[in-house]
Amino acid sequence: MDNLRIVLWVGVALMLWITWETWRADQARAPAERAAITEADEDAALDALLELPELPRADTAQAADPDLPAVPGAVAEPAAPEAIVRIVTDVLDLELNLNGGDLRGATLPKFPVRKDDPDNLVRLLNRDPATLYIFRTGLRAGDDQPEPNHRALFTAERSEFRLEPGATELVVPLRWESNTGISVTKTWTFRPGRYDVQLEYLVENRSAEAWRAASYLQIQRRHIPPARSLFNVESYSFRGPVISDGRAFDKLNVDDLARNPVTEVLAGGWLAALEHHFLTAIVPPRDEVHTLEARAREGVFLLTAIGPVRTVAPGDQSRFEAQLFVGPKLQAQLAEVAPGLERTVDYGMLAILAQPLFWLLDNINRYVGNWGWSIIIVTVIIKLVFYKLTEISGRSMAKMRKLQPRLKALQERYKDDRQAMSQALMEMYKREKINPAAGCLPMLVQIPFFIAFYWVLLESVEMRQAPFMLWITDLSARDPFFILPLCMGAAMYVQQKLNPAPPDPIQAKVMAVLPWVFTVFFAFFPAGLVLYWLTNSLLSILQQWRINKVVGAD
Repeated sequence: MDNLRIVLWVGVALMLWITWETWRADQARAPAERAAITEADEDAALDALLELPELPRADTAQAADPDLPAVPGAVAEPAAPEAIVRIVTDVLDLELNLNGGDLRGATLPKFPVRKDDPDNLVRLLNRDPATLYIFRTGLRAGDDQPEPNHRALFTAERSEFRLEPGATELVVPLRWESNTGISVTKTWTFRPGRYDVQLEYLVENRSAEAWRAASYLQIQRRHIPPARSLFNVESYSFRGPVISDGRAFDKLNVDDLARNPVTEVLAGGWLAALEHHFLTAIVPPRDEVHTLEARAREGVFLLTAIGPVRTVAPGDQSRFEAQLFVGPKLQAQLAEVAPGLERTVDYGMLAILAQPLFWLLDNINRYVGNWGWSIIIVTVIIKLVFYKLTEISGRSMAKMRKLQPRLKALQERYKDDRQAMSQALMEMYKREKINPAAGCLPMLVQIPFFIAFYWVLLESVEMRQAPFMLWITDLSARDPFFILPLCMGAAMYVQQKLNPAPPDPIQAKVMAVLPWVFTVFFAFFPAGLVLYWLTNSLLSILQQWRINKVVGAD
């Protein structure tokens, strides 16, 4: 079979793969139910959603106490008016509600929604019922004892905390006290350049009786799938809840959770809410067994981690600790926070290639300081790695090109007998020691790297809105002037001219159109991906030109 016919089928297969990925993403994102909530019943709607978690029915040595009753979802006492504390670090701008002592708003100063609108920043947490997305944390006590849950009123030293330049951390302490002698200091700790947040409860029991409690952490979010479109990159990335045992994680379907909640009792696990490039996560202490639960209702999912019950004796104190993450999917930070959390940067089935590619890109970028040049350098490295393979293929293509006059003569001689022509062609290939299938091998080798590069550019927030040079100000978005796709199409056309033409006239016409089909198709792909393909095509042109020259001189 002629090698150019194989190249054609490879191109068709690539387009079919992209179409399949789009369809699969659409099927995975069925529209979620959305409750109609007006401003008049906003408070009632929120109260219906804010349910205190039930303590799990499991072994008391692990994560539960069957003697501790569940607190009903109704509000036990009137909620206090909202008192907001602002917390500002170099990478986070947060709102903390003293009514519960939890983060209720999170803005990322280093991440605008669009590069051309730098003041419109990515916001991950909010309390708007239409787009509800909040953390809820607290301590659950039994025997109708008072407890600092996510409805308890805390106090703070001041209304704003800022991380000072040069400081190694920012500590935000909140205080809660009961009239029975239980006092709790809920401390949030932030560090410069970090999106992981440390949470600690210091419980002091000054009463005459033991006080038992379990800590809980929750993420609650209204599930709003991104608009489904072939060229909307967000629709390719998973959006929704995940649960992990510390080794692997499962993507959860919100509609399925409404019918079948998921519960795991284990140590070292975590829960997260994912979206394209960003996530929030709750990470309990690794050495404690926690109950992890995921459920959903009316298009809102709730992720809960409940810790073991502890008893604080009279006159004694105890600490409850946990970690939260709110921010971009920076792989280095995620790997430090919890085992496997970095895998939420989902490279798909070709992660085995994509992860080393990103590692290489990241390390090169540390030296060159430009993701575009890093892509070019990695493309050159890949080309060098497969140089010998492509050289063998290139020589085969050059020899076939040299035989073009003889091929045309055979076509004329056997134009009415395709079987005889095929036999004559195979005899000539055998006599000249040419393997016509060898020319497609480099293309087949490139396809997995192309797909892996695609996922690296799509999923790696490190390259989000990264500039290259001149008019390319965002490698993760399409070329605004379509210059790179046009250059890529022209390079593919030149590369095609350096190779032998297909013997079949129809195939020749199809191959002539293919570069321009790819140009239109790639026009809406991330500019970084087009840059990779353009660089690879230019290197292939140089290599094939040189091989043609050497073979032609033989």
